[in-house]
Amino acid sequence: MVRAGAGSRAVLRLRACMRLSATALAVAAFMAAGGGPRKAVAQSTLAAAPTEIAAATVPVPTTPAEPLKKTRFVIALERRVDYQVQSLPNPNRVIVDLPTVKLQLPPSLTGQPVGIVSGFRAGLGGPGKLRVVIDVTEPVVVEKSEFLAGGGNGPVLLSLEIAPAATDMSSLVQAAASIPTAAVQQASARGARQPPVPRPAERPEKRAANAYKPLIVLDPGHGGHDSGAMRNGTVEKEVVLAFARTLRDQLRASGRYRVAMTREDDTFVPLEERRQFAEERKAALFIAIHADYATSRARGATIYSLREAVASNLAASARRQSANEALSDSELASLKPIGRQGPAVKSILADLAGRELESTRDRTNIFARAVIENMGRSTNMNENPDRNAAFQVLLTAKVPAVLIELAYVSNSADAAQLRSEDWRRNVSRSIRTAIDNYFSHQAARLPM
Repeated sequence: MVRAGAGSRAVLRLRACMRLSATALAVAAFMAAGGGPRKAVAQSTLAAAPTEIAAATVPVPTTPAEPLKKTRFVIALERRVDYQVQSLPNPNRVIVDLPTVKLQLPPSLTGQPVGIVSGFRAGLGGPGKLRVVIDVTEPVVVEKSEFLAGGGNGPVLLSLEIAPAATDMSSLVQAAASIPTAAVQQASARGARQPPVPRPAERPEKRAANAYKPLIVLDPGHGGHDSGAMRNGTVEKEVVLAFARTLRDQLRASGRYRVAMTREDDTFVPLEERRQFAEERKAALFIAIHADYATSRARGATIYSLREAVASNLAASARRQSANEALSDSELASLKPIGRQGPAVKSILADLAGRELESTRDRTNIFARAVIENMGRSTNMNENPDRNAAFQVLLTAKVPAVLIELAYVSNSADAAQLRSEDWRRNVSRSIRTAIDNYFSHQAARLPM
């Protein structure tokens, strides 16, 4: 008997407090013989009163011509419960997740495996959850899991039929041919599904290539006829483009992100189009990159996000716009037969849009703090690096957006850093780390 509880310190105590009457509780190895009935090769039974269980070990077929070996694993439970079964590789095992319930497993195996099962154990799988782990000798699939028919108020038996995962075409054909047509039709009628066959592990770079990658838009300021700030032999439009290219290359090399730039060369892009560029592509982040100028001796990096009052007004305006655009005239007309619901529906949709805007503002604040924290490890920061402004490119309610003033071209030390390739690599690396930290935050992983 296995009893699990919050105070058990994950230690399961075996107790023979469940009396099993004339029921089978065994690890039984059996083989499927080319479409014929399954022959039990080893099994153990339980007498009316004792809880002692005997399990036998049998030779395992080793030649390709012999049928695929299968193993039945039976767990005794005090009652029927909802459960989940999955087979996992590396190491090869079958996992059974159950709610907290009294259960009993066969005695531990000694020596050789029984069928395809080499061992098993039970333990806590989480608060109020129990987990049974069945170790197997090779990759497997669970062909069937079901409660066996039983009578009376005694325990119920959960039966798992475990089979090797076919690794070649001839084995697959043989396994498919051995399943009776009636069984296939019956399983289809019940809506039964085959658990997934374990797949070979993918290389990290291949797995990363197939994973979802958020889009990050980089916006190098100025360009074309607009040179931006100029001092100490440093031209803003040139150094910010060079920095954006370095950051772009590092982000792409990580394999975790897609990156787009509002300009790739010395081209002027209007401010409104820069913001629309990010919104139309549903970017996960918008980063405007600039260099600052001051008449004082100021130096260091500064991070700007949208001023709170401006963000609030923008959110209110977006709510009104969402309400006005939520339903077309034809859609409103279709609501008339069921009553005056148009205004209510528009109000609900506008409220949802407002919540989305609040989420965007929260994400912006999270990212701005991450950039300030990480950039400070690779470059000088302004005395007051966390600032708010109403810059045109930040006036978006749809995309988390910040503007980074990398340094001051008016400061000779800062200007020299802006022209340094090593400095650009180091600071880009710190911003990439800030982006990694941002996307590890729960709020950033939620859909936009």
